[in-house]
Amino acid sequence: MRCKPVIAALAAAVVLALAALPGLSALDQAYPPPLPQGSAQSVEVVDRNGDLLRAFAAPDGRWRLPVHLDEVDPEFVRMLVAYEDRRFWQHRGVDPLAMIRAAWQVLHHGRIVSGASTITMQLARLLEPRPERSLAAKLRQMARALQIERRLSKQQILELYLTYAPYGGNIEGVRAASLAWFGKEPKSLDLAQGALLVALPQSPERRRPDRYRQRAKAARDQVLARMAEGGFIAAGEVARAAAVPVNARRLALPAFAPHLAQQARRLRPHVQRHQVTLSRPIQQALEQLASETARQLGPGLSVAIMLADAHTGDVLAEIGSAGLLEERRAGWIDMTRVPRSPGSALKPFIYALALEDGLVLPETLIEDRPASFDGYRPRNFDLTYQGDVSVRQALQLSLNVPAVRLLQATVPSRLLGRLHRAGVVPELPQNKAPGLAIGLGGVGVSLKDLVQAYTVFANRGRPATLGDGVTAKPLVTGGRSMFPAVAAWHVADILSGVAPPRGTARLPIAYKTGTSYGNRDAWSIGFDGRYVLGVWVGRADGAPVPDLSGITVAAPVLFDGFARSGLKLEPLPPAPAGAVHIAAADLPAALRRFTAPDAGLPQVGPQEAALHIVYPPDGAHVDLGLASGRVVQPLMLKLQGGRAPFRVLANGVPVGEPLRSRSGLWDAGGVGFSRLSVIDARGRSASINVYLE
Repeated sequence: MRCKPVIAALAAAVVLALAALPGLSALDQAYPPPLPQGSAQSVEVVDRNGDLLRAFAAPDGRWRLPVHLDEVDPEFVRMLVAYEDRRFWQHRGVDPLAMIRAAWQVLHHGRIVSGASTITMQLARLLEPRPERSLAAKLRQMARALQIERRLSKQQILELYLTYAPYGGNIEGVRAASLAWFGKEPKSLDLAQGALLVALPQSPERRRPDRYRQRAKAARDQVLARMAEGGFIAAGEVARAAAVPVNARRLALPAFAPHLAQQARRLRPHVQRHQVTLSRPIQQALEQLASETARQLGPGLSVAIMLADAHTGDVLAEIGSAGLLEERRAGWIDMTRVPRSPGSALKPFIYALALEDGLVLPETLIEDRPASFDGYRPRNFDLTYQGDVSVRQALQLSLNVPAVRLLQATVPSRLLGRLHRAGVVPELPQNKAPGLAIGLGGVGVSLKDLVQAYTVFANRGRPATLGDGVTAKPLVTGGRSMFPAVAAWHVADILSGVAPPRGTARLPIAYKTGTSYGNRDAWSIGFDGRYVLGVWVGRADGAPVPDLSGITVAAPVLFDGFARSGLKLEPLPPAPAGAVHIAAADLPAALRRFTAPDAGLPQVGPQEAALHIVYPPDGAHVDLGLASGRVVQPLMLKLQGGRAPFRVLANGVPVGEPLRSRSGLWDAGGVGFSRLSVIDARGRSASINVYLE
């Protein structure tokens, strides 16, 4: 009778397995089980909450994602153990009762009705596959199972099985299977899906749901029926699960943030699990936005987007292109890191400098007329001029001539110095000193640079250092100030009044656009009280694009990006001490109209030297009794040079009456740093920072 060899083999296996117990220590030392290393599994990149952003196939080409039991639906685990190895939690790797049962069934039915392999034995076969099916192979498998049980806990064994079990094609492990067949993590499996994943490892290729749907359904329904027969699942639930059709399509595993994921692998090649600061829901929404925008714009154009938390420095979304595999758009290039001309996107920093120096206030008038600056003749984007406008209007309309006037007064090298404080190092043309053209885009900065610099307006003048999300946690704000809080607040207040792009609903944000020379790059950077979102649109090869502009192309993406992010927008920072709106009619005479310092003046002689504040010195700490509660002393100011009368400003706000002599007193408002500026009768200015205590 042909079943006799089977009976004999099973009986011998039971006897040999039990007899092997005393010799396991020696066997362990001589032939340790081939337990897997992490390098045999897929590398995964997860977001700030642990959600999968992107996975990379294991070295052997398999999708093999590690899994922990608390990441799997507990009903699925219960069903798996009940179906495959109901005494899993009690036996030591080999189940003698199951082997005796299997032998009896063979004897009674003349064929194999059910197997006797435990989950541990199946794991041993997966870790050490052998093509032959023989008594010797079965004995080796049993010995390995006994070894594994001595080394690992039951939970670890189950987790390894759920990582290496085959599920069809190059899919291994329940996590990869759940994502590939159902598009969800295994913690969210329903009864029908769980039953299919219990059935697949027994015959993964013959039951593949994308090729053999009916076989897959039959195997799933058999699992459900067994669960009902054993009383593990109610009959009504089984009937409902059996009525669910089997999905016949294999899904792609998550593949978000491709540029950042590849960067993580380059920087830490030996790490199996990379956790970055991105938020998967936001990343997914903004990747979709970038892809849709690029399709609308046509071939060759790409889109890059970056969203950061200005309070923590965390990058929440980073889209380097409209699609990694988009060859015509050079999608493999991460355009968040490529230096390009920012157009007018640096203008807010020029205005912040002018406000800090006390040269202007938002309602100060400034000329927008054709002008030559030592041969440099800037023109507005629309080739028209507005005449006299307020500083507020000049920045909101992004007029070029007023911006250059202010940059000349505040000095281009100072603008670069302030950008350096924010951790931004613009690229200048080779062997060129910083000139006035940098205010209109004559330098190279990246999208990440701009987002990092704009965090200053959400942080009361202090920039955040954006993390790369890979090697270390980002630095939190609190370092060196880029601008006084008053100047940063005025700029944010002005930009909050910029009209939204045509056809777009207004949002509680402030924003600025930029268009580089020749319509090569379109920018839009916006912020609320916490988040900064930056958008770049253009060609990766730098070719000009007709009609490309920040306001018409990039700004709508910015507003749509904020809307799709799902973030609850926060109010812009409140006005700091000393920051007030002053109507044009209430401005002091020296601030009603901007006049460039020393513009058109004759050579200054010895009797009229340049204006300086000689006391207190810049950066001094002066004890006025403010912190101790003693009698508060006014601060003595001493000036040198310049021409009276002298207008004094504290943190950009005029104080007291103009000084008729080169000394005077100022009643300090409170403890801390203050920015003191003095403007003389000819519009020349001097400024210091002083700490009052």
